[in-house]
Amino acid sequence: MNKLIVSLLLTVGISGIAHAAGDATAGQAKAAVCGACHGPDGNSMAPNFPKLAGQGERYLNKQLHDIKSGKRTVLEMTGLLTNLSDQDLADIAAYFASQKGSVGAADPKVVARGEALFRGGDLAKGLPACTGCHSPNGAGNAAAGFPHLGGQHAQYVAKQLTDFRKEEGGRNNDGDTKTMQTIAKRLSDEDIAAVSSYIQGLH
Repeated sequence: MNKLIVSLLLTVGISGIAHAAGDATAGQAKAAVCGACHGPDGNSMAPNFPKLAGQGERYLNKQLHDIKSGKRTVLEMTGLLTNLSDQDLADIAAYFASQKGSVGAADPKVVARGEALFRGGDLAKGLPACTGCHSPNGAGNAAAGFPHLGGQHAQYVAKQLTDFRKEEGGRNNDGDTKTMQTIAKRLSDEDIAAVSSYIQGLH
């Protein structure tokens, strides 16, 4: 049994290393077209386009593959990744992961509710704290593939949470356990607005 566990851990470790073989220097040139929406260094100025700077490499790589394969629908990116290889995607992910992300500001009217949800969840609603996967400062868990949230545009975060909440036509690429879909369905519109705003100012 112990040998089996060790074998599985080694396999996960090796596959994780192989998956993170991107070249940030090569990725800078390959990411040039991405700059139109996400900013040259991944710090998007448009609140509907996500900031990619400082995002975990593993998470970025997965999202790029999911978008390319059609598992995650992003209309604005239709066809943009079609001719890119796995190495191209890994390089782009490595480039944006190597950049420093910017931080916005939270709305003081909802920051208390947003912080309470992010740090403590809501027991009455069965909501876990966001910190469990995304860390207290919003840095995420790069090794596990949990995304960096701190500083992300509130508008973008709110859209993702709303999409995770949809029964059909929403976002469903959060893994077999469907963690984010389960959580999002327990969030009210007011909860989403508050936690999204808090995340925008989190660093």
